[in-house]
Amino acid sequence: MIGFWLTHYSLLGILVGGALGFMFDASRQQRRRTPAQGGYVAPLFALIGAVAKADGRVSEAEIAIAERLMARMGLDQDERRKAIAAFNEGKQPEFNASPVIDELRQWVGHRRDHAFPVIDVVIDTVLAEGAPSPAKMAILRELAFALRVSDMELMALMAMKGYAWNAGPGGRSQGGGHGGGYVPPQRNTQGPDPYAVLGIQRDSDERAIKRAYRKLISEHHPDRLGDLPEDMRRRAEDRASEINAAYERIKTERGFK
Repeated sequence: MIGFWLTHYSLLGILVGGALGFMFDASRQQRRRTPAQGGYVAPLFALIGAVAKADGRVSEAEIAIAERLMARMGLDQDERRKAIAAFNEGKQPEFNASPVIDELRQWVGHRRDHAFPVIDVVIDTVLAEGAPSPAKMAILRELAFALRVSDMELMALMAMKGYAWNAGPGGRSQGGGHGGGYVPPQRNTQGPDPYAVLGIQRDSDERAIKRAYRKLISEHHPDRLGDLPEDMRRRAEDRASEINAAYERIKTERGFK
């Protein structure tokens, strides 16, 4: 609009102004991402440490999850040292998780296909000892909100790990004290509920089921992951397989193509 006005309402002014605006937006986005260019490892492990300590103590199971994650990510000696230091910092009683959540938000940017693997990693620690405490869920939900992941999508991610929310009539979660209608998830020994995996109600019609499937698979499809770290890429590939399996189960039960 400024270019249009300065050039006395010419088409050239619109083009020049648009180009300058695009360059400005691109440089601003780059500046926003600069703090995260040093890597996602430190903020991620600091957040994992904070989650582990949220219920008052860090268990051996939670430490083991952090160790396995370092191994799967193939961290070199220097990266591993930074990850351990960040984990130890995160588990300090006075640690504030919000700044590292913001760093992860900047690293993810607008890539929702990157947001889900990050949340998936943190869920491992949240569920390390079974039903998570309200304090752990509060951190997880703060992360999900920062990465633009809804409660329903978060529920689906946890369902993929064999956990499901206790639900009342109509499939709506009920409960108090955990915020947002959450109650502690219980392990589902028969595997994840395919409807929970897709984030839909059991009475959803065929059109809603297909729409939910297409949305999820587009966000988790490995071809869209770009420069995602290898461990998180494998997690996204696993999620895509679980989404496909859930959809196939529902199609078989419902009898549609």
